[in-house]
Amino acid sequence: MDQESITIIDNRTDAQYHIPLFKGCVRAADLRQIKVQTEDFGMMTYDPAFMNTASCQSSITYIDGEKGILRYRGYPIEELAQNCTFLEVAYLILNGELPNSAELQEWIDRVKHHTMIHETTKKFLEGFRYDAHPMGMVISTVAALSTVYPECRDVTDRETRRKEITRLIAKMPTICAYAYRHHFGLPYIYPDNDLSFTENFMNMMWKMVEPKYVANKTLARALDILFILHADHEQNCSTNTMRAVGSSLADPYVSVAAAAAALSGPLHGGANEEVLRMLDEIGTKDNIPAFIKHVKDGKGKLMGFGHRVYKNYDPRARIIKWTADQVFKVTGRNAKLEIAIELERIALEDEYFVKRKLYPNVDFYSGIIYQAMGFRPDLFTVLFSIPRVVGWLAQWEEMLEDHEQKIARPRQIYTGHDERHFVPMDKRGTGQPAQAVAQA
Repeated sequence: MDQESITIIDNRTDAQYHIPLFKGCVRAADLRQIKVQTEDFGMMTYDPAFMNTASCQSSITYIDGEKGILRYRGYPIEELAQNCTFLEVAYLILNGELPNSAELQEWIDRVKHHTMIHETTKKFLEGFRYDAHPMGMVISTVAALSTVYPECRDVTDRETRRKEITRLIAKMPTICAYAYRHHFGLPYIYPDNDLSFTENFMNMMWKMVEPKYVANKTLARALDILFILHADHEQNCSTNTMRAVGSSLADPYVSVAAAAAALSGPLHGGANEEVLRMLDEIGTKDNIPAFIKHVKDGKGKLMGFGHRVYKNYDPRARIIKWTADQVFKVTGRNAKLEIAIELERIALEDEYFVKRKLYPNVDFYSGIIYQAMGFRPDLFTVLFSIPRVVGWLAQWEEMLEDHEQKIARPRQIYTGHDERHFVPMDKRGTGQPAQAVAQA
């Protein structure tokens, strides 16, 4: 018997089925042959929230959650964060290999060529209320770019895709910075192509009246590292959204807008903002024991700990903790950092949290760093979207080139009424509660 297969015995019919394995997995469609009667649809898998379902094959990002491993195209995240710039890593994620010197310079030049946004897009941004959430502004503006570049709809043409990918990566920092300045009524600052990717973003965010913005090199490098850590993370909620929307052959701008909408939720991109709220709630180091007890009693959550995938220390969290030390050498340490360090120490030693494998994740320190650098909490998800657009676009293009992929269309288990027939209005009951009618 083939060792790369499993045998299933259906106890309902005593029938045996030999199911071949594909890279250690069962293809869900192979279960369709398992039926009680020939006219049955066949067996499906039921997996709410895709807890144990592989929806695609991908060569971009590898995660081993049990061992705390994260690699882009085979390279450990620790090595990339230590040795590369964000645009260098972006090239790797998009193309599969690290660039040589000439390739990197050509890539940087192409990105810089597309950093400006159309003047009409600036007018679009000006239509938002002064207190509009920046993430809503970013989502809407990115989607609106679909109308500025109508050629983007030809997603089957690789040259067109590549041009739009470059445009999106280049324009995301500009849009995000403009969304920030809109809140304060500040004039929009044009990109400065003499600066690096992260320095230019800081320039568009914070330049005031000085003739030339000069970014702090330590903070610019810290932002570069944070962008590298957030560039991709396998099939998370927003990436799954990007692939699902893109599978209909929607253009990359509306697909990215949909992915950004998924990212905007507090359980995804907004988690580091929740960490800051938790630290504010704790207040001082003296209050940590009481807060820990509160969590153990089921009356609160330890934000920034635990992960759907990682059952070990999130490798990005170690890098971020080192980055935090560099940032606070410039900005000075604050009370939140002291609370966070003590909270981490206790949680890593406490049997309650160790048993549940609740280790710090990427969100635990990132919000503290962003706030120390001068970013408002409502910008944290916006900051997340700038690098993550690289991963979204790489996954989107990979999906389009995968001949096994079709338009995303999961099945369901129907739990509603069996067939019933129309009742004229004058014969419908009036005294039955709405809930009872729904359950009838």
